[in-house]
Amino acid sequence: MNFIQLLVGCDELAPIISLIKGLFTLIKILVPIILIIYGAIDLTKAIMASDDKEIKAATSKLIKRTVAAVAVFFIVTLVSIVMDLVAGAQPAEAGSDFLSCWRTSSNASNTGNGDGNGGS
Repeated sequence: MNFIQLLVGCDELAPIISLIKGLFTLIKILVPIILIIYGAIDLTKAIMASDDKEIKAATSKLIKRTVAAVAVFFIVTLVSIVMDLVAGAQPAEAGSDFLSCWRTSSNASNTGNGDGNGGS
């Protein structure tokens, strides 16, 4: 039994895990949108200035932001995949630990009913 289990049970962790998963989804949606908006603003300013140096600088900035956005997107996705794989590989009789709560939260968020029983 780990330290978190001693303090709270799965019922208390479920809202926190759902919040974390919601933030992961929000990041995956907002990062590309923000990238497109900032890229469009920078490139529009550079094109309006009609200066080749500014266009090259804006393009370089857009490339750097794209690399950073892709890195953030894949890190969040990788953490979600690893947690789902680890939680899925855990034996059912392991009890109420964090990974079990992660798996239960996945089921509850997929069914939308919050009971973790797959809608039955």
